[in-house]
Amino acid sequence: MAGVALVSGASSGIGAAVCRLLAEGGWTVYGVSRRGTAPEGTAGLKADVTDEAALKKIAEMIAEKEGAIDLLVCNAGMGIAGPVEFSPSEDVRTIMDVNFMGQYYLIKAVLPYMRKKRSGRVVCVSSVAAPIAIPYQAFYSASKAAVNGMALGLRNEVKDFGISVCCVMPGDAATGFTDARRKDAEGERVYPHSRTAVEAMEKDERGGMSPEEVARVIVKAATVKSPAPLYTAGGKYKVLALLFRLLPARLSYHIVGKMYS
Repeated sequence: MAGVALVSGASSGIGAAVCRLLAEGGWTVYGVSRRGTAPEGTAGLKADVTDEAALKKIAEMIAEKEGAIDLLVCNAGMGIAGPVEFSPSEDVRTIMDVNFMGQYYLIKAVLPYMRKKRSGRVVCVSSVAAPIAIPYQAFYSASKAAVNGMALGLRNEVKDFGISVCCVMPGDAATGFTDARRKDAEGERVYPHSRTAVEAMEKDERGGMSPEEVARVIVKAATVKSPAPLYTAGGKYKVLALLFRLLPARLSYHIVGKMYS
């Protein structure tokens, strides 16, 4: 299976790794990022995923040039950290715009071409933090949970058009995402655990999976004949996600609280 793919967040990290793997598999790959760069062998396009009009023009251009868009990988994202009470409202709006609305805008731009062809695959990249809400990253968890909800609802809406939708939920990965996270220290006086909790998270991320390991799961979800609704990237995170579904919610969140206390 190969065709024309559009990947967001393509300039580095997981997005760049996805572009490389798809290109190696014979796909024609277009990568969108704010930098406008993408790996060798793929076409880099410059756009912010919060710019709905720009994404619509990109989808139109690709469809006109290639005749179709067969695969959309919604990967671009950002993080913020800090207590809910002290999170700047502007940062909260920004993370929801990038992580959730950005995926919605891409899907909205691409679906007409997939419907016309009556085939296509949409892969939304969310996070293990979607089903497992993380303290001091509550808005990141909320944004990724919103992605899961949208994608899983969409899955049933578009199946009669031959379009399949799934989500990939990575665990900790060693990418530039960690250093780019927005952090607000104002709440540390009131919530003294917040700083050590965020430092522990970032240590786990820096020692986490490689972008290529996550990308392999995304490409599998993108190319398997009949994708599952949800994929978890990382062996230990698959176990953690399963346990979280099986254990009582009170116990599950007690454990999470202990992990980040």
